[in-house]
Amino acid sequence: MRTYDLSPFWRSSVGFDRLFDLVNDTMNDSDDYPLYDIERIDEDQYQISLALAGFSPEEITITAERSTLTVEGHKANKGDHDYLYQGISMRPFRRVFNLADFVQVKDAAFESGMLKIALVREVPEAMKPRRIMIEVAGNENQQIEQKQAA
Repeated sequence: MRTYDLSPFWRSSVGFDRLFDLVNDTMNDSDDYPLYDIERIDEDQYQISLALAGFSPEEITITAERSTLTVEGHKANKGDHDYLYQGISMRPFRRVFNLADFVQVKDAAFESGMLKIALVREVPEAMKPRRIMIEVAGNENQQIEQKQAA
């Protein structure tokens, strides 16, 4: 595995702390539990699916903050089981997803051991691109005359 030194970027940039933290966290994230998929449903709709076999909805916590989505799970009780082989991992977990600007959690559903979290990107009207009309110099008299004649 390669390691990258990001210190030259830290020295020559201002205001990109969050971006560098994301890159650094991604390179150091070696825990792959629980398994998950991220799917684009539509241009502005996404879905995160987590495989949570053995967990119930009461044992799962979903927290949406400004730019992060955190999913945590803790088994309530282990029970008195005498496993000969235990292949289904039910260990506590914490999975953090970084969300882009204007991406919000719409809802979550738990079905057949799969937790599905719907996300939607809602860009405010003030932030959307808008068309700017171009006025031609010298045509102002023509525009005024047309308005008066109508």
